[in-house]
Amino acid sequence: MLEYEMQQIRQAELVRQAEQERRAREAARGRRAARRQSAARSPEAESHRRRFRRPRFARAA
Repeated sequence: MLEYEMQQIRQAELVRQAEQERRAREAARGRRAARRQSAARSPEAESHRRRFRRPRFARAA
C-alpha cells in the first residue's frame, strides 16, 4: 500500500511539473509573438532589414 501511495504522489508531482513547464512555454511564446508584432509595426523595421551584399556561404569548388 505504501508503494502505491508513493507512486500516486510522484505521478501528481510530475503532472504539476509538466503543467508548470507548459505554462512557461506558452508565456514565452506569447512574449515572442508580441515582440515580433511590435517590431513589425515599428518604423525602424524597414531600415534594419538584412540585405546580403555577398553570398552567406562560400561557393563550392
